[in-house]
Amino acid sequence: MSVYTQVLLLILLIIANAFLAASEISFAGVRRTRLEALREEGYSSARLVLETADKPGKFFSVIQIGINMVAILGGIVGESAFTPLFSWCFEKVMPADLAGQVGFFCSFMTVTLSFVIFSDLIPKRVSLNNPERVAMACARPMRVLIFLFRPLVFVLELISSTIMKLCGLATERRDNITGDDILATVSAAAASGVIDSSEQAVIENVFDLENRTVTAAMTARESIVYFTPEDTVEEIREKISESTGNFFLVADGDLDHVTGYVENRDLILQLMKGEKISLKDSGLVHPVQFIPDSLTLSEILDNFQKTSTEIATVLNEYGLVVGVITLQDVMSTVMSDLVITPDEAQILSKNENSWVVDGATPTIDFMRELEIDEMPESQAYETIAGFAMYMLRKIPKRGDSFDWNGFRFEVISVQQNKTDQVLVTRLSALKNNKPQKVSSSNAQSTALASSTKDGAKDSSKQPVA
Repeated sequence: MSVYTQVLLLILLIIANAFLAASEISFAGVRRTRLEALREEGYSSARLVLETADKPGKFFSVIQIGINMVAILGGIVGESAFTPLFSWCFEKVMPADLAGQVGFFCSFMTVTLSFVIFSDLIPKRVSLNNPERVAMACARPMRVLIFLFRPLVFVLELISSTIMKLCGLATERRDNITGDDILATVSAAAASGVIDSSEQAVIENVFDLENRTVTAAMTARESIVYFTPEDTVEEIREKISESTGNFFLVADGDLDHVTGYVENRDLILQLMKGEKISLKDSGLVHPVQFIPDSLTLSEILDNFQKTSTEIATVLNEYGLVVGVITLQDVMSTVMSDLVITPDEAQILSKNENSWVVDGATPTIDFMRELEIDEMPESQAYETIAGFAMYMLRKIPKRGDSFDWNGFRFEVISVQQNKTDQVLVTRLSALKNNKPQKVSSSNAQSTALASSTKDGAKDSSKQPVA
């Protein structure tokens, strides 16, 4: 066999090895969801890739057979093609025996580098960049190779499957996509600009529904506007005018004796018609369902769908009313920044190192905003107000502060023993700038500046809609 024939054969072997290497990497790196979408678009090769990925045993057996055969043949052909040439060149400057050894080494390095660069590194990098496209291009030729090597593959697959079963290893690929996988994909898409940060927040909020309890989204007891059967028309009209909610609870005396709820539109319609309003009328007052405060937002959303209702009264373990939640509350939690105006935001950034945080802010939202991974004993509280109470081990007062995880938390506003606002500052910023201690007048002005916003937020959230 002439040198030219040997070189041509070596080139063909390199191409064959490149095809096998590209097939192996592309099939291993394909995204199943992307292939399923291509199959729906009518790409038959996508179907072949999916079928091969479901049972990869024969495929990888053929790949390994092919790569090993090509590597062995490449070594044989390369040695016979290049060793004499290199030996002849080195015989002019060194003894023949030494020239033969150096020639063999140079031949070995030439063949090895050629295979590594042209049949391994380059095709694998191309396959990693476009796994679906390369896999679809290689699908049909690989089907032919699998058919040709079927007898040998059967024996090898039987042996390998038996060994894997004895070792307790899975013999088939399982693509179990988890929530973390989806969130990681969404995060990567947001980082690359494919989706907006607000859209990323909506998707993340959907997954957080299983981690948030109803207390994180409900209207708290002290903010609930409710009616009693003894309320006069003037009192009803006044409460409606002061609230923006769509629902009002009806209670027999106090909130711990809720008898039902009424819709805002029904009351307004009767007032416009001049009809007499009776909060004992079963046609006006609807039965209200009671739910425990331990339910997650995912569970209450499912409950609303099954019962075709939009409102529920939240009870604690002692049977006392702690709040009320509506379908709109749940959806507002999901939509977050898309429906919340700057005036309604619970976390206001003063600068890159300081934030004014509403006490009712769920800890999940706070952690996401400040990129905090974990909070201490997070099961013991759900809001920043609860976190402050937990860390201080007392009912917080204005001016109380504590340090945690590189942040200083200072209570700047308290209303009726309820932590209304907390100033959060990075300790590094405090050390660098050496600011003076926040005076009571500054704290008062900060709280006063936000009182109008808080009042509007509380009224907009009152009976909940």
